[in-house]
Amino acid sequence: MDELISKKDLLELTGISYGQLYRWKRKNLIPEEWFVRKSTFTGQETFFPKEKILKRIDKIVNMKDHLSLDEIADQVSPHPAMVTVETETALKQHIVLKTALDAYQEMCGASPILKFNQLLAVFLLSKGLKAGAISMDEGRLLLKVMDEHYDKMNSKNCELLLIRKFGLSTCLLISAPNEVYFENDTKIVFQANVTQAIEELKDQIQGTN
Repeated sequence: MDELISKKDLLELTGISYGQLYRWKRKNLIPEEWFVRKSTFTGQETFFPKEKILKRIDKIVNMKDHLSLDEIADQVSPHPAMVTVETETALKQHIVLKTALDAYQEMCGASPILKFNQLLAVFLLSKGLKAGAISMDEGRLLLKVMDEHYDKMNSKNCELLLIRKFGLSTCLLISAPNEVYFENDTKIVFQANVTQAIEELKDQIQGTN
């Protein structure tokens, strides 16, 4: 789990103002899901994933004298619909596993270019395979769910769950935060926050440029 930093400590450490922080949030320079509300002894407080927020603020501060906030937003958090990646690049830069890409291409057809949502599905499958959590048959369920249902989430924060009971598997895409309960003997074999995966994937793509 990411180390968290409180809003108060963040503002003191970086020297930015409350107004700047929330203006950058409105401009999509800082993702909504990084604003984590938690109960403390003084009431509800806002926390952030420390490493990610400090890295993002440093990047914004270094760019804001030369670019508008809208231009910075395009640089630090490009809209996924605008992003494409060459299949070869995704493999060479180890963004995805070849086995995961092969499974996707077998199901959806080969292409030299992957749109962001296509790459995201392969990226999530790669994470599951790297963790040794899922089989290729279960991976195909994951790809099918992402292909058929991810667009319906309308960019909402969501979780991908792959569950197994008595050797039978199914995959779910649910809005988050949410509580899900299963009958006894059901095991969650793979779970991923899709919104966090998107940010991780964006960072990896930017590292290739």
